[in-house]
Amino acid sequence: MPHDPRLDPEMAAALAAEPLPPTVLHRLDRRELAALRAARAETAFPPPAEGVVVTDHRLPGPGPVRVRFYRPREAPPGPLPCLVWIHGGGMVLGTPETDDARVSAYVLGAGCAVASVDYRLAPEHPHPTPVEDCYRALRWTAERAGALGVDPERLTVGGISAGGGLAAATALIARDRGGPPLVFQFLLCPMLDNRNTTESSREFTEAVTWPRANNLYGWAALLGPLAGGDEVSPYAAPARAADLSGLPPAYVDVGELEVFRDECAQYALRLIGAGVSTEFHLWPGAFHGFDGALPRLSLPRRAAGEQIAVLRRALGGPTN
Repeated sequence: MPHDPRLDPEMAAALAAEPLPPTVLHRLDRRELAALRAARAETAFPPPAEGVVVTDHRLPGPGPVRVRFYRPREAPPGPLPCLVWIHGGGMVLGTPETDDARVSAYVLGAGCAVASVDYRLAPEHPHPTPVEDCYRALRWTAERAGALGVDPERLTVGGISAGGGLAAATALIARDRGGPPLVFQFLLCPMLDNRNTTESSREFTEAVTWPRANNLYGWAALLGPLAGGDEVSPYAAPARAADLSGLPPAYVDVGELEVFRDECAQYALRLIGAGVSTEFHLWPGAFHGFDGALPRLSLPRRAAGEQIAVLRRALGGPTN
């Protein structure tokens, strides 16, 4: 990506010294996508933090859906609030293990449990399979609350990128199907709008991460021939929802220099207009997924600290 003068100077210097390897999805066929997934599976992602206990569960019912469950090794007495977490990857990539370090920080910093969903990926599993897998995991968490040691009255749903979009959609489904009740939705740079017509969607044909072509690929994988059309369910693209009332309070964040900037800002404003208490954070000079890509730098550390504070407040965890 050519240097953007708006890019945070500290992150610009780090990227100049060691550029991030690009993920190029444009025109990959299924065999090539499978090879990319296999290569990523060999990547050594940071493991769960010390002090976090991790167990894997297979959900009953059709389809091989796994939930990776995290809880603090030393927890206070009583049931914990729980975040049902949905990983990113443009609807076509990713596993819960990708986010082991991130959700460990939430567990320890916010004093909660996390149920991370290994939803089935497009294009092999197009809409509605991914979001139905996520809703199924939310229901399972609520129904198994006693065995899991979580409080069914303090459930939230959240995710990053494609996972943020799926989290927003899961919140819509939970509202429309009468539960499980949610206290919060935690949407990090969410992928919300299949139309790709905003100014930021058109602007970032080149980007540090996740350019426009990747985004078009992800939506096409999820929706097939419906990707660019109007006959799209809000459970696939939450920005298409006509009514956002009755949803749980929300946190929405996004970087200044990414395709999702405008759709996230618009969604946050629409939530507010629908009477949903919403906090919106636009990170200046930041690219898509900056907090995970360069976690030791100042702006990513600010963002990560903000996420912990938001979850503590929403879930009623410790305040210091």
